[in-house]
Amino acid sequence: MRTLAVSLLLSLGLILVGCGSDKSAGNINGNWTATLTDNGGGQAFAFTTALVATGSSGSLTVNNFRFSTDSACFVSGETESGTFALSGNFNGNVSGQFGMSVLSGSPGGNSLTLTGRVSGGTINGTWTLAGSSGCTGSGNFKMTRM
Repeated sequence: MRTLAVSLLLSLGLILVGCGSDKSAGNINGNWTATLTDNGGGQAFAFTTALVATGSSGSLTVNNFRFSTDSACFVSGETESGTFALSGNFNGNVSGQFGMSVLSGSPGGNSLTLTGRVSGGTINGTWTLAGSSGCTGSGNFKMTRM
């Protein structure tokens, strides 16, 4: 009887440890911070946002998007959208393709496009900026979960 009680307590302890582990690091949903560097390695843009996977179609809802750097290319009224194609396993290890675009609400229609790869709690890739004079460029970016 004593062996059975000890076995049950150990089993319960393992279950509680498993329930308490943080598997959210491999999920696309959540708050993210991004740093975009130009081809010379200098910071071009930075922003924070909240991403939410919407349905099984690979669409992302981009919420609370905010540039933390000043840029005349994006003054106000931006529209954001995103896509993803993820695969993973039951341990919360997620990987796959990521895409996001930010369209300027100001005249000139500046467009920032990010294309990258998700790996756990990090997204790495490249960005391009196309638009009016002075609002062009490209480089690399890194997004991390906050």
